[in-house]
Amino acid sequence: MILLEVVVQDIQIAVMFVFFIAIAWLLAEFKGMKDEFRERFGINNETIKLKLQAYERLSVFAERSSLKNLVTRTPFGHLNVVDFQLSLLDTLRSEYEYNISQQIYVSPEMWKAINNLKDQNIFIINHLAASLAPDAPAIELSRRLLEYAANPNAELSPIVLDALQYEAKKIL
Repeated sequence: MILLEVVVQDIQIAVMFVFFIAIAWLLAEFKGMKDEFRERFGINNETIKLKLQAYERLSVFAERSSLKNLVTRTPFGHLNVVDFQLSLLDTLRSEYEYNISQQIYVSPEMWKAINNLKDQNIFIINHLAASLAPDAPAIELSRRLLEYAANPNAELSPIVLDALQYEAKKIL
């Protein structure tokens, strides 16, 4: 009888030992699958960090390329309308070209919004400049651009900034 109790107790210990080994093996297997999934779909800390940096840089671009900020950052001194227009366009295009590599880290829709922002601002600058005499002082163009930007629904920059924040929050 004592021998039977010892055998049953040993079997119970062996079963528990096998059970814990099986659990440990399953946990290791799930961790491996999780790592493989992340690697396959490019989800890791470095990728997330690069994407967030892209959203940060594009946020800076959206802010700096708003008409109000373009006008205040671009010196016009004694320039005429045409020279100031060209200076604004050059500033906008340089900002865009500096950030063009960020398109690989954002969704196609987000990159399209960035392009639309640039294109809209180019159109507005050209349109308002065309409504003035080419040799008029640059301050006239700056005044018109600032009046246009004062309309709360005129600029695309705030909408693009909101979209950038929304997509960045999805990553986090």
